[in-house]
Amino acid sequence: MFTRSELGLLTVPQLKVLCQRYGLKPTGNPGYKDPYLTALLAFPALALNQLKEGRGLKRPSFASFENIGIALDEMSELTVEQKALIKITMEGRKMEYPQRYDQEKLLNLWKIRNHLSEVIDLLGLQ
Repeated sequence: MFTRSELGLLTVPQLKVLCQRYGLKPTGNPGYKDPYLTALLAFPALALNQLKEGRGLKRPSFASFENIGIALDEMSELTVEQKALIKITMEGRKMEYPQRYDQEKLLNLWKIRNHLSEVIDLLGLQ
């Protein structure tokens, strides 16, 4: 992250811009460098500490993870014809209305299924 010497070379307005970029607030009088330095030097460790303490963003429970798997099972797999329709849709070909609504619905369901599969992969519990 940042080093004290790297941040020490910056002016108060530059430090203020850095804090604003990352959504950090100075921990004291914003007219001095120290409150900005403290915020910028401490936030990485604080963020990881909060994760370990279970504050803020958390890993879903095993039950929630199972529910994602159940949703994937319920969605099933694409048929050969559905795969073909997805491929041609991805090429930019559209059906006429009102079938286009169902075509978009199929495409969105396919995207959802892909994202749920990616969630399982990212959680590393497969």
